[in-house]
Amino acid sequence: MERFETESLALMPGQKVRASVLSHHSWGVLVEIVGYENAGLSASIDMIQQFSQTTSSYDELRALFPPIGSQIDAVIEQIHRWHPPVSVRLTIRPADLESLRWSCDFCGEPTTLGPGGDALVLDSRSSDGPGSHTIISHRHCLAERIRPENSGERARALKIGKMC
Repeated sequence: MERFETESLALMPGQKVRASVLSHHSWGVLVEIVGYENAGLSASIDMIQQFSQTTSSYDELRALFPPIGSQIDAVIEQIHRWHPPVSVRLTIRPADLESLRWSCDFCGEPTTLGPGGDALVLDSRSSDGPGSHTIISHRHCLAERIRPENSGERARALKIGKMC
């Protein structure tokens, strides 16, 4: 596995991180995830996507951009590991910082990522090359898709990550 994939594997959608703001752009900000400065990641926050519906002007939206050089709390919304550099999209919406909701890739209904949530983050990868694809799933949606005769794996899908 290549370095860009190996170092980014510890990062998952729903995970809280600290990010340093590197630059402002018309659509949002480029950031660096604290602790992953040399991992070859491309990380950003799309401010237009996150806040344009709640602001009345572009100037009001720009005022929400965190200052360059500041460190902010964020939550990983998406990770794309198809090819280098790994692309990480962060969110700083207050509601997402509390509990990130995302659509299940099986049923399309919302699920909660992070502590206390019902979501599983699945990385699918090939044995013959780099790159991976992330799938977000309700526990029960994954369990229902595992063959009935494989009851051990079905049970694990319902329990993984939960405290005993």
